[in-house]
Amino acid sequence: MALYRVQGIVLRTYKLGETDRIVHLLSPNRGKVRAVAKGVRRPGSRFGGRLEPFSLVDVLVYEGRSLDVITQAELVTSHTTVREDFDRSACGSAMVEACDRLSQEAEGATGMFLLLRDALGALAAGPRSPALLLDAFLLRLAAVEGFRPVLDRCVSCGRQDGLVAFHLAEGGVRCDGCAGAGRLSEAVAGLADLLEAGWDELGARPPAGRSSAALVRSWFTHHLATELRSWELVGR
Repeated sequence: MALYRVQGIVLRTYKLGETDRIVHLLSPNRGKVRAVAKGVRRPGSRFGGRLEPFSLVDVLVYEGRSLDVITQAELVTSHTTVREDFDRSACGSAMVEACDRLSQEAEGATGMFLLLRDALGALAAGPRSPALLLDAFLLRLAAVEGFRPVLDRCVSCGRQDGLVAFHLAEGGVRCDGCAGAGRLSEAVAGLADLLEAGWDELGARPPAGRSSAALVRSWFTHHLATELRSWELVGR
């Protein structure tokens, strides 16, 4: 048994007994950390409101036999504005739900942690379209997990021009000669931008077309085998 300190983002919490909560944290070095915060639901708890979803916290954790125990928690960034706004909260919920499902315990997740930290910061800044940030986040998360779509050449013939369609199973774009009947030119053109544009730039943009959002959702669900419950809350 030992103590360890870790910085992490609160992904979710749920009740345990009458006064405790189990907390899921995403940390860069330890991946997902599951630990119990004892007495957190009592009035005047020493943890206060520090262990809320979306918060970036620094915690001291005691290794237990079945569940680790949080003994100290310091708030680094609260992201209160995300929790208090419905649209931003819905998109943030989808982000943390995706990370909670894909992260593993005792397995480093530096890329995922940095991506979530930056995306939540962009949500907290008050973007014009929170849903656009969610689309970018999910596409980048898929890339972090090893499923980056091929967008610079046709996945069927290698051609680099006339790229007009997207093929989920083959993992990328097709040219007009290989595309067949289905055409998604507008959606395809926006995917590279979702992967590469800066968060500040994306935050300043108005809502995008539904076709790109539908394509990102299909890509994420197909390759990560994960359907997010929080999607139903996200406005378009």
